[in-house]
Amino acid sequence: MKAIEKELIFDMLKAASGNFYGYEAPEFKQKPAFTDDIEIKEEIKAEAQPEQEEKSPEPEENKADQREEKASSEKHSLTMEELSDKIKACTRCPLCRTRNNSVPGEGVCRPEVLVIGEGPGEEEDKQGRPFVGPAGQLLDKMLASIQLDRKVNCYIANTVKCRPPYNRDPEPEEAVSCRTFLDTQIHILKPKIILLVGKVALRNLLNIQGEISLRRYRGKIYDYNGIPMIVTYHPSALLRNADYKRPAWEDLKFFRTKLLELSPDYGAGFGNSEEKQQ
Repeated sequence: MKAIEKELIFDMLKAASGNFYGYEAPEFKQKPAFTDDIEIKEEIKAEAQPEQEEKSPEPEENKADQREEKASSEKHSLTMEELSDKIKACTRCPLCRTRNNSVPGEGVCRPEVLVIGEGPGEEEDKQGRPFVGPAGQLLDKMLASIQLDRKVNCYIANTVKCRPPYNRDPEPEEAVSCRTFLDTQIHILKPKIILLVGKVALRNLLNIQGEISLRRYRGKIYDYNGIPMIVTYHPSALLRNADYKRPAWEDLKFFRTKLLELSPDYGAGFGNSEEKQQ
């Protein structure tokens, strides 16, 4: 086979994988250097394998299908634990050099809700857990107000998995480096609905360029591969400005209404979990 033919098959598989999953798989990040196969003269091939003369060669499209099925099977077999190990060992961007701990995420394995924030803060970087500082404590209270809990029916993650220095917003390149991890988390967890907290999560999940006003995007439902998404203020913004608390509560009620449509019994067991913690 010629090198150009191999490149065409690689590009076809990459496009098919991207259309199927909605994101670029890591195995297609870098194109291999293809070379032409060494040609074997027909008479030598016939002497070496005479019994194969009557067999018709397998079409290249069938081989491509088999390779795609294998890649799909490997993706489906990846667990959250294995993904977390990959995140902890990641060195894709400069944030790996300043972190104490990467923060893959935390919650139940089949969540009703996936909460996505911007990135770890100081306490999160120390503990390797998402939303455990003051903003995290407020987030837990916000979720509890609509019968959600990371130990019962939620999973909490961030746009980037390592703390940006001085808690600045992640740079676009840093978010891009982590995007495959986030997309894979969504693919594995399969939440019924996603709650975006803050501008960074909104900008990256909706692929918005430049500065944005969160007010413009609140009160609407967005789509991620068939999963509805709703945005509200980041808890840290509520700590800085109490005026955001009332609109944030309106966002949570709007979110709860949509969640009830998708999963009327999503809060079952929430009260029992609180009693056990007390």
